[in-house]
Amino acid sequence: RGHTPPASLLWRIRHGQVAGVIFFSQNIAGRAQIKAVVSQLERANASKLNPVREPLLLMTDQEGGMVRRLPGAPLLSEKQIGEAAHPAATARAEGTAAGRNLRGTGINVNLAPVLDVYRTPGNFIDQFGRSYSSHPRTVAALGADFIRAQQAAGVAATAKHFPGLGAAARSQNTDIRPVTLRQSLRSILTIDEAPYPAAIAAGVRLIMVSWAVYPALDRHRPAGLSPAVVGGELRNRLGFRGVTITDALEAGALRAYGSTANRSVLAASAGMDLILCSEQQVAQGSAARGALEGAYLGGKLNQAAFKAAVQRIIALRTGLRR
Repeated sequence: RGHTPPASLLWRIRHGQVAGVIFFSQNIAGRAQIKAVVSQLERANASKLNPVREPLLLMTDQEGGMVRRLPGAPLLSEKQIGEAAHPAATARAEGTAAGRNLRGTGINVNLAPVLDVYRTPGNFIDQFGRSYSSHPRTVAALGADFIRAQQAAGVAATAKHFPGLGAAARSQNTDIRPVTLRQSLRSILTIDEAPYPAAIAAGVRLIMVSWAVYPALDRHRPAGLSPAVVGGELRNRLGFRGVTITDALEAGALRAYGSTANRSVLAASAGMDLILCSEQQVAQGSAARGALEGAYLGGKLNQAAFKAAVQRIIALRTGLRR
């Protein structure tokens, strides 16, 4: 929390134990301050003690409209882009502006765009203007436009929340409570997942997987803990070869899954590459890291799959060199 990286975080970065850092509004006092923080983190990452000679993943949620952690672009919400007179040109312009704004401070990963296809006005996603449209083709096209433009400006894009939160009612917030979305398999495939092939074709570097449960895909586990969703749908059916990232590991949707350690191992077992610890406590990340190390060395995680995940993350980090 706050505007200054804690010593324990800097120590872990120097020793190669941190893949990246996520910034929230309360971590950012202004452009000069966050640029100074990024420089401090990069200096720690350049330590001779660090065996991982790759850039840190420095990320935030800069979706546009109401969901912005840093002042400036993208100023328009996704809904405003979708309703613009020239949506495609607007999506490209906002993507470029977002990339330049973030890269100008040293932030190199944006946890955007949202590719959820909202079903009803004012629902969980639409109430904050976080969806381009209620039409899958529109979401697919504008999301791909934004992704290409932002990544051309040097900031990796993250499509979210796979397979989709567009059917969630206003109160169905996975950050707060468990959420089950009971749409049919046909609805999931033809509406919710429909924007993702275009995003993958556009070269999206990361995809964030939802914490909702989709009984049509997996009766029991949230998507981000489900091999059927991560491996079956995203990797095998859609052919995504980039980096998967969880939503916030401390989310209320996972209250039945115990500790940070247990959640981390379940997510990695399901095929998630990056575990997002956004509690703003270094101890949370340390607990996740320790659990993954123990499960890997103890044989609870498939070592070949684990190494493949590491290589995807390294490739992402390599691609973000200035």
